[in-house]
Amino acid sequence: MRGIVWLALDGVGHLQDAPPGSVWEQDLPALRPLIDAGLALDATLGVPGLPQSGTGQACWLTGTDAVALMGEHFGPQPGPTLQRLLTAQSLPVRLARAGGRAALANHYVPAYFEAAAAGGRNRLGCFPFSFRAAGLPLNPPGVPLVGATLGLGYARPWPQQDGNAGNWARLGAALADAAAGHDLIAADLWFGDLLGHAGAQPVPPDALTAGRTYLRRVDALLAGLLDAGARVVVSSDHGNLEDLGVKGHTHARVPFAGSGVNLGSPVNVVEAGRVLAGWFGLPD
Repeated sequence: MRGIVWLALDGVGHLQDAPPGSVWEQDLPALRPLIDAGLALDATLGVPGLPQSGTGQACWLTGTDAVALMGEHFGPQPGPTLQRLLTAQSLPVRLARAGGRAALANHYVPAYFEAAAAGGRNRLGCFPFSFRAAGLPLNPPGVPLVGATLGLGYARPWPQQDGNAGNWARLGAALADAAAGHDLIAADLWFGDLLGHAGAQPVPPDALTAGRTYLRRVDALLAGLLDAGARVVVSSDHGNLEDLGVKGHTHARVPFAGSGVNLGSPVNVVEAGRVLAGWFGLPD
């Protein structure tokens, strides 16, 4: 059986909690039906404050309530407490210990590694930290690599560097082929959160255009995966991009959707992380 391809969106709240005129209000023929058929999960976990990437992604990756562990929402990168949790319990680490094959499909440029090595504190997000903790390389050979911006520029006005949707669909198909030799291939799609932080009141037209373009690229990538028969899961760690009327994160629920997998009935991101582990026969 093919492995699972995990599109881990960062900062994209569920469309049901988005305001009128949001990035979700467009034709997304692969993504919208999948999200509509999936679940909307709580990311707040009953703790005051706005959900953050560090604790949110740690919940997904470990099935542990990282917010309770920290006593607060924390991020963006994991500090010492979350690093220990990810090193002990993250999905890539547990898969590697069980003899499984996992890969992180992100494309990291040399400047990323230089920045990550600078200074004394960890600058890796939860996904690259977890794969490295599992002894797995970044930019793994033999896996089609995905630029997290999906062909947009890194900074305002986020110029389109590759506007051909067919290229992203072909990349999705290539990821589906690579999944035949893996248990898990993950893509840490963090750019949605960066775009979300460009929000303001009134909504900046350039941010809305870039956000909608980004979701269309996610849609094309997903379409390529689905057309090639991949088993796919789509998730997010917290809300942000779905409401460009604010600059920061939101309390929106987050999507948990998939094809070829059993989503179960989780109500929050911790329970969904346990569902993910269960697909690979890993105990709670």
